[in-house]
Amino acid sequence: MSYNKLEKKDRILVVDDVYDNLLVIETILEDEGYEIEIQEDSKIGLAMVEESPPDLILLDLMMPEMDGYEFTRRIRQNKQLPFIPILLITAYDNITVSDGLDAGAEDFIRKPVDADELQARVRSLLRLKHSIDERDHMASLRKDFVSRFTHDLRTPLAASNRILKLLREGRFFEISPEVEQIFTTMITSNDDLLHMVNSLLEVYRYEADCKQINFDKINISDLVRDVVQELKPLAEEKELILKSNIENNNSEDNELFTIFADRIEIKRVLTNIIGNAIKFTKTGFIEVNLTLDSQIAEIKIQDTGPGISSEQQAMLFERFRPGKHKNSGSGLGLYLSRRIIEAHNGSINVQSEPEKGSLFTIDLPRTVNS
Repeated sequence: MSYNKLEKKDRILVVDDVYDNLLVIETILEDEGYEIEIQEDSKIGLAMVEESPPDLILLDLMMPEMDGYEFTRRIRQNKQLPFIPILLITAYDNITVSDGLDAGAEDFIRKPVDADELQARVRSLLRLKHSIDERDHMASLRKDFVSRFTHDLRTPLAASNRILKLLREGRFFEISPEVEQIFTTMITSNDDLLHMVNSLLEVYRYEADCKQINFDKINISDLVRDVVQELKPLAEEKELILKSNIENNNSEDNELFTIFADRIEIKRVLTNIIGNAIKFTKTGFIEVNLTLDSQIAEIKIQDTGPGISSEQQAMLFERFRPGKHKNSGSGLGLYLSRRIIEAHNGSINVQSEPEKGSLFTIDLPRTVNS
């Protein structure tokens, strides 16, 4: 059962500078049970939409003050408005109609309007409106569920990890080396799950447009060096060489390395990309290169790992991509990295061939782009 049809009538706003035209359309539609609002002034009509969005707009193309093209563009440019179908009403040719559709309208009808055709087009556009509203509502519910679920899951995971670490240290009773190894395995698994939960929460923050990016002056050279230093023990455990090369590394001028970015978010990306390189590389090295010019900070991460096929590269940065490698994770890390870099108006790309390693390139603007 569709609850919205029982609770409220569909609201239709009709905007036309000729009052007789408004009365004709109102007469045709009023018997269908819609709530009809009519307005001769297009500027007032736009204000009405912004104050209380209707379910459908019927819009004359040729009006003084503000024509239907500009009206439609302003509706589509206003990101605060929900989706509202727009039906253009015109007496002009196909070129005029195509311009209106390009501006963002969904459909058109010619004057003088035919009653049956008008009613059919209105029903069709309202079905579209209801379908999109229901889809958006379900997507919102899913995002809210995942956000709440992941947020609530982090606390018990972190608490259990603290207990496991105390057990491994022998705080409650003596343990054998075998039991200590069991606790270590459990802690590692918990850490992996906690990392995935945190990544999932960050993904939904970005997708819900509620992630706050805190742009500030940061020294990108220091950040690259810090991440490399933190991850070096992981590389050494696998007998890999992890090194960084930074252009003008000996310079004492900190401004040479300054960019405007969110330090925490960029560190998340670097940790993920370099960490993946260590994870998938069996022998050889991982090399991180940083170069800067007046506009861009470019970070290249080269490894001697197994490489990535062209088919896998095509979906590498997609959400929940399927991983074919035995150590492949959820597919969230690279997708989240892409969202972070794009939020900085930068880019992230990969060049790779199977058995020839991979090269990830991150380009970040040095200033905040509007």
